[in-house]
Amino acid sequence: MSQNQPFPPQQQNPPGSTDQMIPTPDHGEASYVGSEKLVGYKALVTGGDSGIGRAVAIAFAREGADVAISHLPEEEKDARTTAEWVRKAGRKCTLLPGDLRDEATARGVAHRAAGELGGLDVLVNNAGYQMARRGSVEDITTDELDRVLKTNLYALFWVTQSALSHLGEGAAVINNSSIQAYQPSTSLLDYAATKAAINNVTVNLAAELGPRGIRVNAVAPGPIWTPLQPATQPEEKIASFGSDTPLGRAGQPAEVAPAFVFLASPVTASYVSGTVLGVTGGKPVF
Repeated sequence: MSQNQPFPPQQQNPPGSTDQMIPTPDHGEASYVGSEKLVGYKALVTGGDSGIGRAVAIAFAREGADVAISHLPEEEKDARTTAEWVRKAGRKCTLLPGDLRDEATARGVAHRAAGELGGLDVLVNNAGYQMARRGSVEDITTDELDRVLKTNLYALFWVTQSALSHLGEGAAVINNSSIQAYQPSTSLLDYAATKAAINNVTVNLAAELGPRGIRVNAVAPGPIWTPLQPATQPEEKIASFGSDTPLGRAGQPAEVAPAFVFLASPVTASYVSGTVLGVTGGKPVF
């Protein structure tokens, strides 16, 4: 599971592709074993084509859930691979291509997921975007800011608002935060700001939706080896990626997915809401 440092130098164009990564990330394909924590559940995972989203989809399926995956149209190849793993687990998988920066698309994705799966019990707001800057804050353009804010924050609101018409008592919403909410990098100022906002949204939503029996939590990953890294980080930073954690390495998507399973399942987290669970290799989330 662990990856010895350093990673070989590599660079991709956004949004990145799993097949081009060296080494290939571990999504739990050969290791995750389910224990029926989500039998009969219906889940929507945004950005479920690769990285953490793929690992969550595989884990949910092996726990007994049917899964809908939203993804960018250009991520179709990765999405189809994820769907194959879900179906190998004997579960239904539906693919929902579209750009969540478009409000109509984002608002429609939960309805489409519920229609295809026959309901909705778990929403995972995982889709995200970052782009490391080489210059100062003065260099951030409005277009760049729009891409980060709309992908990470606007889409979360739009998808969640629509999903609520399908989520009933016992349902769960899980947002993907980041260690960047607690230890922000100057090169990721805009991205880190959205993750801090997601933490706040998580706590507020938990308070609002608790009376409806809907739990809301977040997972805050540390440095995880996903296509987002070689697609958005300078090549010279890839070699040392994750080496600044107390565990001394980057994490794999398969090491994050169990946190989502824990928070999604009423078996393990029926009284857990309004929390942010860190999976950071030892970096503090407080």
